[in-house]
Amino acid sequence: MSDPIVLIPARLAALRLPNKPLADIAGTPMIVHVWRRAVEAGIGTVAVATDAPEIAEAVERAGGRAVMTRADHASGSDRIHEAVEKLDPDGRHDIVVNVQGDFPTIDPRAIRAAISPLEDTAVDIATLVYPIEREDEKVNPNVVKMVGTELSPGRFRALYFTRATAPTGEGPLYHHIGVYAYRRAALRRFVELPASPLERRERLEQLRAVEAGMRIDAVVVDDVPFGVDTPQQLEEARALIAARRQP
Repeated sequence: MSDPIVLIPARLAALRLPNKPLADIAGTPMIVHVWRRAVEAGIGTVAVATDAPEIAEAVERAGGRAVMTRADHASGSDRIHEAVEKLDPDGRHDIVVNVQGDFPTIDPRAIRAAISPLEDTAVDIATLVYPIEREDEKVNPNVVKMVGTELSPGRFRALYFTRATAPTGEGPLYHHIGVYAYRRAALRRFVELPASPLERRERLEQLRAVEAGMRIDAVVVDDVPFGVDTPQQLEEARALIAARRQP
């Protein structure tokens, strides 16, 4: 791993929380909070990939870098692929880290952890998981589970991702966290593949890579980043960040 780049895809068209990236949290747009956490990770260049001038302006006003992308991308992976090709047409950045733009409280250490499995040259994509502790989350289809083979303490080779409760039987279940680190060539291959049958059935984009035989490894992190998708979650994120700022 010689030169990673961290890209944060962001758009304004969220249905449950319109203009989500610009939502105010402690006087700062949410996307700027995410950008700051990515910078604090200290693993390389950070940029926000967006189709909205308002988002780009907010990031640049905070001292960050933004790259404009097309508005018709089907996923964040497609958006960051366009962005890295624009920012780095010569291919200097060999690792591309995708951090979701609605993780305003993400721990920078988790972003750093995402690239560690790529030290193994057999790994195409790396991601994060966390042991599920609450019983209700084990059966919640909105909590995506990673099914994998443990290679070493805290490190897995992912075999499948599902919204179902899996695997069955005694033992831990792992919550998949949507942060990805791609080898540059793996990202290119991934976005060129058509949507796969299991991807469409489970509504999980990462299954496209699994069905194509790409290797995904996962590393366990200390907590699950708080994602913001609804007005209620936005209020919770505001309370979390306000609490962190108290002396």
